Amino acid sequence: MFPERFRPLVDATADLSDRFRAAGHTLYLVGGSVRDAIVATDGLPSDRTPSDLDFTTDARPDDIEALVRGWADAVWTQGKRFGTIACLHAGQKYEITTHRAEAYRPDSRKPEVAFGDSIEDDLSRRDFTVNAMALRLPDLELIDPFGGLVDLAEHRLRTPLDPEVSFADDPLRMLRAARFIARLDLEPTAELVSAVTAGQGRLSIVSAERIRDELDKIMVVPVPSVALWFIVRTGLAAEFLPELPGLALEQDPVHRHKDVLAHTLAVVDKTSTDRLLRLAALFHDVGKPRTRSFVDGGVTFHHHEVVGARMTRKRMQALRYPNDEVDIVVELVNLHLRFHTYRLGWTDRAVRRYVRDAGPLLDQLNELTRCDCTTRNAAKARALDRRMDELEARIAILREQEELDAIRPDLDGAQVMAHLGIAPGREVGEALGFLLELRMDEGPLGEEEALRRLDAWWRGRVAPA
Repeated sequence: MFPERFRPLVDATADLSDRFRAAGHTLYLVGGSVRDAIVATDGLPSDRTPSDLDFTTDARPDDIEALVRGWADAVWTQGKRFGTIACLHAGQKYEITTHRAEAYRPDSRKPEVAFGDSIEDDLSRRDFTVNAMALRLPDLELIDPFGGLVDLAEHRLRTPLDPEVSFADDPLRMLRAARFIARLDLEPTAELVSAVTAGQGRLSIVSAERIRDELDKIMVVPVPSVALWFIVRTGLAAEFLPELPGLALEQDPVHRHKDVLAHTLAVVDKTSTDRLLRLAALFHDVGKPRTRSFVDGGVTFHHHEVVGARMTRKRMQALRYPNDEVDIVVELVNLHLRFHTYRLGWTDRAVRRYVRDAGPLLDQLNELTRCDCTTRNAAKARALDRRMDELEARIAILREQEELDAIRPDLDGAQVMAHLGIAPGREVGEALGFLLELRMDEGPLGEEEALRRLDAWWRGRVAPA
C-alpha cells in the first residue's frame, strides 16, 4: 500500500529488517513516520526520511540488543527495562521496542511494562488511532486495526481504546492530544474531550520535564492557539500553567475587542516559529491580573511587564527549563513595552539605550513588539508599524556610525586607572559607569575628549563639600 510514498522508509530500514527476519522476528515501523508518510504532513517530502525511526517487534530486549550490536555505530540501552533499545547507523537513529502494554499506577509516574507478542495488542496501547498504525517490513503491509487511516482522512482524533483507559496509561496523552489537534488539523471526539475534562487532574503525576517537552512541541506547530485553547477549555492548563486561564478574566483596555487571553494567543500565532520567542509571547501579559487597577473609569496595568517577568521566571523554573532559556524569555517579557516608552520620538540617546538593553535579543524583541499589536483598528496598526520601521531605520543608521552592537565607554579600565593613578576597585567601576552614560547620551567622544570629561568628573567627585 502506498509503495512510492513509503519507499524512502523502506530504503532506510532494509538492512535492519533483514537482520530481524533472518533471526525469526518480525519488525514493524510505527508512529509518526508512518502517519506522516501517509499525509505528507509538516512538509516532509516523499524522498526524505525523518531523523528518528521507531519500530516495534516480537523480539525481546536482549535479542534486540544482540541483533544491532556490530551493525550499529552506537547503541543505547537506557530504556531497556521498558523494552527499548536505541541505536545509530550511518547517521540514522533507530529506536526499537518490544511489543508491550504499559499502565500507570494511580500514584506513580513510572509505567509498569509487560512484553507481548501481538502487534494488535501493542497498537491498542498507543495514544491515538492516527498513531496506532504499523508497517510490517519489508513487505509494506499496513496494520491498522483501529481505523487510523480513516480518522486521518476524516480529520478525527480519538483513542484506540476508551479514552479514559488510554489517558490512565499515560496522562501526558491528554496534553499530547492538544498538539495533534493543532498540528494535524484534527477534531477531537466528544468522548475524548469529556475524558480530558474529567481526568485533567491526573496530569499532576507526570514529571515537569515531560510536560515542558510537550509544551515546547505545541509552541512550534503552525497555529499554537488551537492547542492552547484546548488546554484552557478542558482545564489542563490549570494543572501546569495556571497563569494562562487566569488571563481570561481580565479585560484589556488597549485591545478592547479581546480579553487578555484571546489577545495573548493571537500574539503567539503572529510570531515566527522561534520557540523561545513564542514562549515570551505566551507569557508577555501574565502580570496583568496582578497589576489591574481602576482609575477614572478606566483600567490600567502599570508595571505588568516587571511583575510578569517575575511570574515567568517562577513558572519556567517549575517546568524545569534550562537557566539560559529562562533568562531569554524573562528578559523579552521584561522589555516588551520598552518601545512604547518613546512615544514622543527617538533621540539618538534613546536608540542607543534600547539597543543596549535588548542586546542579542534585539531582533526577537522587535518582532514581539510588532506582533503585540492585535488591534482591529487598521489605522492604529499602520501607525505602530510605521513607528517600528522608523526605529529600525534609526538603529541601522547608528549601527553603521557607532558600532551599536558593542556599545562601551570610550576608555577601558586600564586607561582609567593609568590616567587617574588609581588601583582596581569601586572607583574604577564608577568612572566606567560615568563614561558609559556619556557614550549613551552623546555617542562616541574620542579618547582625548573622554579623558577631559573624566578629569572634570574626577575633580568634582573628590572636591570637598
